[in-house]
Amino acid sequence: MIPFRPTQAKRVFVGMDQKTKLYWRYWLEFGILFLEFLEPMVATDNAITVSDKAKIKVENLMADAGIGHDDTYFLRVSVVGGGCSGLTYKMDFDNEKKPMDQLFEDKGIKLVCDLKSFLYLVNTELDFSDGLNGKGFYFNNPNASRSCGCGESFAV
Repeated sequence: MIPFRPTQAKRVFVGMDQKTKLYWRYWLEFGILFLEFLEPMVATDNAITVSDKAKIKVENLMADAGIGHDDTYFLRVSVVGGGCSGLTYKMDFDNEKKPMDQLFEDKGIKLVCDLKSFLYLVNTELDFSDGLNGKGFYFNNPNASRSCGCGESFAV
């Protein structure tokens, strides 16, 4: 089991049946045990997608870092605590896959996230903006219930 805290009020545990690839999470709230089944991994092939602009920017950044032609590198995306809304996104280039990592590939870009982060990132699109209102990567996350004004953090 992997414990994580989506809010201060409850502690959520995540589990997976190795045979059926069925994920679930459960938590105790006000003395009641809640159980929620999540979609199986096989049904969420590209759960994290990449826009065309983000693809071009990631490829450029990898080339600038000298890892553009190294197939062992991927983009690690994670969700960590912080920011004014409680959770923030983190992105790094990495070449070491951990045991519970989830691997996705979209438009030739390999993305990896840990299981805890995956629960927050299901069906999220990574996009890139170079407009006047701000330049950088941002996430179109349907799981976020609110985000801060600067767009750096979110809550579920």
